Amino acid sequence: MKAKKSPTSDLNKARTGIEGFDEITQGGLPRGRTTLVEGGPGSGKTLMALQSLVNGARMDNEPGIFVAFEESAARIQANASQFGWDLEGLRKKKKLFFLNAQPQLDVVQSGSFDLSGMLAALDVKRREIKATRIVFDALDIVLTLLPDPAAEQREVYRLHEWLLENELTAIITAKSGRTENPSPIAPQTGFIQFMVDCAVVLNHQVVQGVSQRNLRVVKYRGSAFAENESPFLIGSSGLEVAGPREKGGPADAKMVVTSERVSSGVPRLDVMLEGGYYRGASVLITGFPGTAKSTLGGAFAEAACQRGEPTVFMSFDSDAAEVVRNLASVNIRLQPFVKKGLLRLVSAGSITGSAEIHLMQIKNLVEAHCARCVVIDPISALTKSSTESIAQSVAERLLDWSKSKGITILCTSLIGKEEPQMEATALQVSTLADTWIHLNYLVQAGERNRSLSIVKSRGTAHSNQVRELILSNAGVTLADAYTAGGEVLMGTLRWEKERAVLAAREESEIKNTLRETTLDSEEALLEVRLKALQLEMKVKRTEKEALARLTADRSDYLAESRSHLDDLRSADKK
Repeated sequence: MKAKKSPTSDLNKARTGIEGFDEITQGGLPRGRTTLVEGGPGSGKTLMALQSLVNGARMDNEPGIFVAFEESAARIQANASQFGWDLEGLRKKKKLFFLNAQPQLDVVQSGSFDLSGMLAALDVKRREIKATRIVFDALDIVLTLLPDPAAEQREVYRLHEWLLENELTAIITAKSGRTENPSPIAPQTGFIQFMVDCAVVLNHQVVQGVSQRNLRVVKYRGSAFAENESPFLIGSSGLEVAGPREKGGPADAKMVVTSERVSSGVPRLDVMLEGGYYRGASVLITGFPGTAKSTLGGAFAEAACQRGEPTVFMSFDSDAAEVVRNLASVNIRLQPFVKKGLLRLVSAGSITGSAEIHLMQIKNLVEAHCARCVVIDPISALTKSSTESIAQSVAERLLDWSKSKGITILCTSLIGKEEPQMEATALQVSTLADTWIHLNYLVQAGERNRSLSIVKSRGTAHSNQVRELILSNAGVTLADAYTAGGEVLMGTLRWEKERAVLAAREESEIKNTLRETTLDSEEALLEVRLKALQLEMKVKRTEKEALARLTADRSDYLAESRSHLDDLRSADKK
């Protein structure tokens, strides 16, 4: 949201304690000054004013006075009893005082009147309980009873001067008269906006049959503020306002970025993602109906619970018991973790209202459960309870909020049109998600088979291959998708291809074994022949050596015999 900047942004502020509103106003209402809360019937004006007064007394020990011009104090307290504010306890402790100031028509008609008497009485009460805050609820009721616009302005200025003199943090509520069906008694109170230091407009309208509420700060003197409309809703603790988006804001500076991985619940998918999802990342799984989006969400939830991490699984399509039963058919057992309290299964179909109400419920559930992992199945269902722009805003704020909290969130999204390549989703969540997994069908040879591919996964390498997603009683597995002639084979055709490849491998192994045996036999024969030749060589060498020795010995013998004969004959020596 854009922020209107002011040269003086150090204005002392009184926090309202209303979630989101203090962020929009960067601290709360201007302390010691007046704020106008304007809106149509049922927009939440009285509730916002009273909640701010109660929180001031409870959180900051600032007593307050509530002046009721339209409803009685008893009715206002009864209406607010559902929020658990303990108004009666605050009243007994003199932290809160209600003044019934509904004008009596017969008294007004018998003569003119002003606010001086009431202000004098309020001054006494202010001193008694040391009040620093005050609310004038439905001031327009009194103004309509004055004779002319000049009298209206006179009394408004009288009230304004009294507030400034006593340095009270004040809220004035009034009907805006700008709703689709303006109230017949809506006054012309536009001049009050020029007088006050802060002006807030509340709107309540029905869009496509769904109630939508939003809030806008029109002006805030001396302070920056978020000037765009912010959705709000009335929850169990009062008003809850959607503050500015965390992305790009101060929350980013506190966000812890980690390289820790968490399992997807499908081992081979973890391998494709080089270890699984990043801790605190946002994961989007898209696909047509029946492509096993919920199954992958259930596998992720089961893996988180097996790690001992509190997890929330919110289903927009099925009841919690049906989710447990359906996932058990593919060996995903969630019931034990539900009994242990690790897993909180919620059927969002039981939550009526706009996408903003669903966002509030998700946040409350996650925070109450201290969840570290969340599954939203499917997030595209938000468009059924709001316009596409509002649903997109809710989805964006949900992902930003989960990142700021370090929560790993997995969202599924339904794709209605069967397009071979999906570059975006209806809520544009795909542009925000850190990991995007797409599931598809392949109809082939009379079969419909599921496929899985990773479109993107920020900050990590990932497989670019299409894998067949197989669901069975044993669980969820991924198989290689074979290609033949440029065509992807899945299901029975893949099985036949695998059988053929296996048979060819076995045949090749048998041939290799036979060839190896033959070679071993030939090698053995050669070794025998080589040994025989070596023995024959040895015999020949022995014979040769013996012949040489025999020849030498004979020559020596003949020479010796000849010499001996010569000696016997007394032959002359030569």
